[in-house]
Amino acid sequence: MPELPDIVVYVDALKKRILGQRLDRVRVVSPFLLRTATPPLTEAEDKTVIEIRRLGKRICIGLENDLWLVLHLMIAGRLHWRKRDAKLSPPRGLAAFDFTNGTLLWTEAGSQKRASLHVVAGEEGLAALDPGGIEVLEADREHFATVLTSANHTLKRALTDPRLFSGIGNAYSDEILFEARLSPLALTQKLSQEQIDRLFTAARETLRQWTERLRQETGDEFPEKVTAFRPEMAVHGRYKEPCLRCQTKIQRIRYAANETNYCPLCQTGGKLLADRALSRLLREDWPRTPDELDSLTRQPR
Repeated sequence: MPELPDIVVYVDALKKRILGQRLDRVRVVSPFLLRTATPPLTEAEDKTVIEIRRLGKRICIGLENDLWLVLHLMIAGRLHWRKRDAKLSPPRGLAAFDFTNGTLLWTEAGSQKRASLHVVAGEEGLAALDPGGIEVLEADREHFATVLTSANHTLKRALTDPRLFSGIGNAYSDEILFEARLSPLALTQKLSQEQIDRLFTAARETLRQWTERLRQETGDEFPEKVTAFRPEMAVHGRYKEPCLRCQTKIQRIRYAANETNYCPLCQTGGKLLADRALSRLLREDWPRTPDELDSLTRQPR
């Protein structure tokens, strides 16, 4: 699933191409994509784009008359910039947004069709889609610690909970925990202050570094290689490969549709985390599917 660094780069690319452009037509071919009926999607046509922003892992396209298109790519959704009136080919093609200067295509691999499009009115409509997680790059250390320890979850769950932290998913939570040298199964309310400080620093540095890396890789092009698995990553997707820090083989733990990669020497003191033990620990702490995790709603602060 595209996470904060990927979404930021998408937003950058869209600002260069469609900000100030008129949206002439929206073509939706997937019956599963559009999740709202009011305002109708047709109201977005013949409107000029006046703002583009990120909302967690969502891309928000602001149009005239305070109308917003909110795109959630989920795991397999991707965007592509093409010439005007580009062909939209099902089953991968979900929708096309025809602007004055080109067409934004939205595709999704696989058959599960998790991606979603919402049409909402105003800041109130956007707020209804916001789970409420804090922006790690904007929060101070004290606020980060307060949110982290607001409930006693595993670190893996806490970092990927959109009600707690905005834009962090499976891939970058692995990278953050490796950088912080912390176990994914460590419980948030049992962390020392020094461990919380390490996590805070690691989260900010990881998100900043990867955002800048992806920006440099993309340059002025449109991001076409958005993936959760990158060879430069330290642990995510590197099961049985040597740790870049200590050469110990990277291990993994799995529960339902979730997978965590970690270094047993750097993060767990040489202890292997068994899948069976993980399942027992996370049975009540972890949603069974990415959809369930992403559908978590805002919690009061």
